[in-house]
Amino acid sequence: MTDAFFPYAFDRRFKPFLQAFGVRPDRDGVRLMDNGDLVASFGRLRLTTPLSNVEGAHITERYAWFKAVGARLSFVDDGLTFGTNTERGVCIHFGERVAAVIGPRRHSALTVTVEDCEGLVSAIEQLPR
Repeated sequence: MTDAFFPYAFDRRFKPFLQAFGVRPDRDGVRLMDNGDLVASFGRLRLTTPLSNVEGAHITERYAWFKAVGARLSFVDDGLTFGTNTERGVCIHFGERVAAVIGPRRHSALTVTVEDCEGLVSAIEQLPR
């Protein structure tokens, strides 16, 4: 596998806010690494897990801005969001919970608002199981 990079899709309204926290369109996003890791970066925050820990992914849509923009924890479960827009993203599910990036609890899922949602889901579906 060759490294695959999926940058975030930035809503122009939120871009200045996100850039103030170090989130940059040219650097941050989701990487499926040829060394066998998934790495999601969001400014100074980083989630890393082996690709073998990724169980699946699906597209989600239409979020309230206050639930989706920025780095957020879910109030419903232990999910984490790295959000840059309110339109759509990909929810990535993990077999084993990953180390907490923010908050006290380990995360069983990560939602990311990347530019190519279909491409990321397809790449995850093609991972060896």
